[in-house]
Amino acid sequence: MKRLLPLPACPRRPARGRRRGFTLPELLISITVFSFLVLGIVFAHLYGLRMFQITETTLNATDNTRQAFGRMTDEIRTCRAAWIGNVKAGLFEARLDGEIQEGAGLMIQPGTNSSQSIIYFVNPADQTFRRTTSTPGSATVLAEAITNAVVFRAQDYLGQVLTNNQNNRVIHLNLEFYHAKRLLQVADYYKLETSVTRRAE
Repeated sequence: MKRLLPLPACPRRPARGRRRGFTLPELLISITVFSFLVLGIVFAHLYGLRMFQITETTLNATDNTRQAFGRMTDEIRTCRAAWIGNVKAGLFEARLDGEIQEGAGLMIQPGTNSSQSIIYFVNPADQTFRRTTSTPGSATVLAEAITNAVVFRAQDYLGQVLTNNQNNRVIHLNLEFYHAKRLLQVADYYKLETSVTRRAE
């Protein structure tokens, strides 16, 4: 004889259309965790933008100055003559023989025409490094925040500063930059140096 075993009772299923939702504590916890996640992402993004802005300013200043250095070194290498001195009241005053060959300006004569010249100089009024030519109104700012007064030096091959205008001298350029502390930025100091000599004819 076969005996029928009773089937286990099936759990009651909820009626269709009724689903179980979040409880109030679960909902509050999930909203809090999500809010912290969004705030963390926003702060990380703002920090990244700020660091990009700081780095971009320094890199742009360095890149522009490096391009100016490249142009200036090419002009010195191919020039007919070069003199070191200072710019006062809009006029270039070259150092004479017997004087220490250093100053805030450099005048380059690119060819045989003595009326054409290129002058690189530091303007102490606004601490800018500028380039101008014999053409009026051609002054351009190459770099800002220059702190040193002596930018150009004429040296021999050993690095000693000369006191004459000898033909095979080395023109040494040293630019020092300083950006003061600003909002959310630390103070920044850096310098660029190069040495170049005129090619023999």
